[in-house]
Amino acid sequence: MSAGAAKAAALDLADPLRGKRDLFQLPAGIIYLDGNSLGPPPKAAFAELEQAARREWGEGLIRSWNDAGWWSLTDTLGDRIGRLIGAAPGETVVTDTTSINVFKALHAALALRPQRHLILAERDSFPTDLYIAEGVAASRPGAELRLAGDNADLADMIDERTAVVLINHVDYRTGALHDMAHLTRCAHQAGALVVWDLCHSAGIVPIELDTLDVDFAIGCTYKYLNGGPGAPAFIFANRRHHDGLVQPLSGWWAHAAPFAMESGYRPAAGIRRLLCGTQPILSLRALKAALDVLDGIEIKAIRAKSLALTGFFMELVEPICREFGARIITPHNDSRGSQVAIALEQAYPVVQALIARGIIGDFRAPDIMRFGFAPLYLGFREVADAVAALHDVLASGAWRDPKFSTKALVT
Repeated sequence: MSAGAAKAAALDLADPLRGKRDLFQLPAGIIYLDGNSLGPPPKAAFAELEQAARREWGEGLIRSWNDAGWWSLTDTLGDRIGRLIGAAPGETVVTDTTSINVFKALHAALALRPQRHLILAERDSFPTDLYIAEGVAASRPGAELRLAGDNADLADMIDERTAVVLINHVDYRTGALHDMAHLTRCAHQAGALVVWDLCHSAGIVPIELDTLDVDFAIGCTYKYLNGGPGAPAFIFANRRHHDGLVQPLSGWWAHAAPFAMESGYRPAAGIRRLLCGTQPILSLRALKAALDVLDGIEIKAIRAKSLALTGFFMELVEPICREFGARIITPHNDSRGSQVAIALEQAYPVVQALIARGIIGDFRAPDIMRFGFAPLYLGFREVADAVAALHDVLASGAWRDPKFSTKALVT
């Protein structure tokens, strides 16, 4: 047994979360290091979907909107996510997609700062955030989108013209964890509002939105929350903003009296103002099963194992990087999310060769291999085995096989 394997065995034996893997459906022979893109299904999700589809939809029909609690799922699930992100009840709803929620949050922030017209964002933000921010700026007279090169630049660029700052909590490429307390404070000191994208941190990193007085936050539920492909996203609004919340997608679910069928729009009270149209109940029920898994688990325990898994991976992979001209671009200190990114010219075919061996990571252009570490279903022995496979792919030149060079739509 190698030193890495021996250490992995000891770490697995001491792992308080090791029994949680049995709660997930994972194929045999697969080491899954892509939960930062799509988490695997909790086994309970299948029964939840069966219940919702066959019994509630198939037998209860329209009665299930009331009898099965469908109507309130956006709120009840929102509060459960709120527990994971440091939000009080009534400040979070599950609804729509991340992109739509970015749109709503930016509009709401601009409406709360009517004398300001500048949206500030990171140049290397997740692309959909920038696309939506561009659209918001283009749709509002006088609005402007300005991009910062890095977080130091971002803090320096916040001034009296800034209405809202849009920031990713974790850099989707490098895995760097941004300082929420510092950047929120910088925005508020300049009189600006802040929108945090929690897609790569919700459910994996302790977050204290209310303690830090964050204004808005959005995030997806299909990564570390394991809600399923295309699962509905969530949006948070600080309670102090609720009375002034305005957003342009004034759908009937956000109406004060949706079943009154009034011809004019009256917004609902509180966080429900950020809803829009009818929500996907089956997807919400799958998310419910995923959130059930997290009941009784402290985010601090998840974070501790996340740091241990990523640290162990970097420890083992560092000499391999030196040997083959690669470099780890994820911070080695605790200022990281739960992924490790490695820059390598041949990143794409190397990732494809690993996938062919059952080691599933992913690639981001132009040269980044990303490996995500989800503590609830990943063990330290799997990390050691993945690193051994990476070394073999590089040392043997297996990645040079032409079949690994054809770009796929999703990797």
